[in-house]
Amino acid sequence: MTTYKRNISLLLISSLMFAFIISCENPLDPERPNWTLTWSDEFEGTAGQSPDPSRWVFDIGTDWGNAQLEYDTDRPENASLDGGGNLAITARRESFGGQPFTSARIKTQGLFEQAYGRFEARIKMPWGPGIWPAFWLLGADIDENPWPQCGEIDIMEYRGQQPNLIHGTVHGPGYSAASGVTKSYGLEKGRFDKDFYVYAVEWQEDYIRFFVDDVLYNEIKPGDVNGEWVFNKPFFIILNVAVGGNYVGFPTSDTPFPQSMLVDYVRVYQAN
Repeated sequence: MTTYKRNISLLLISSLMFAFIISCENPLDPERPNWTLTWSDEFEGTAGQSPDPSRWVFDIGTDWGNAQLEYDTDRPENASLDGGGNLAITARRESFGGQPFTSARIKTQGLFEQAYGRFEARIKMPWGPGIWPAFWLLGADIDENPWPQCGEIDIMEYRGQQPNLIHGTVHGPGYSAASGVTKSYGLEKGRFDKDFYVYAVEWQEDYIRFFVDDVLYNEIKPGDVNGEWVFNKPFFIILNVAVGGNYVGFPTSDTPFPQSMLVDYVRVYQAN
């Protein structure tokens, strides 16, 4: 090998080693824990069956502080298994409870809560202006410490008018509502309403990491929030499909109904 070629080879090897070191130190590619499953719902059952009451309870009512237009019910028409291994949360255009739409909002409050771990769900979205599905967590101390002091982790929020984008956000005292700490994840060519994707957070004492299909797209640490870090206690899970509201605006003539968010599973893990 000539001296020139030898020098070029050494330069290439050094460059590859440097690139490898940089990759290993990438803050969005950290070492990750091993996980043990602590809670799950696979939504197996016959079509029309309501969600398992040992795992889920319903929020029944309207608005929830966001000027939403749906009335959330506990009817199978709005939340039931589809017989194919999915939960369907369905928004419908119908007058009910003084509102022009119905939908459902289910939660594990009082049945399951956990501090830290990996929370994930495999979901296929609805679509259309004014449709607002979400997979999120609220602090289990919400009755003693009302929002935003209880804390909120939005694992996935989605505006139906932007079917290629999802959003991951935390809210707390000093960084709530429009001041939440947030980041978006987009598909260059796909849409979240065309297939199932896995949405997850991996949450430990000093960070919350956001994933789509195991791609880490954001990490939030205590120093990133403009206020108290309130993510050091148990949280419970919420799944819902809102219609209208401050985050998405009104449905339009282009918004089809009924619209269903399909949830293949929800799983929760703890670090070993």
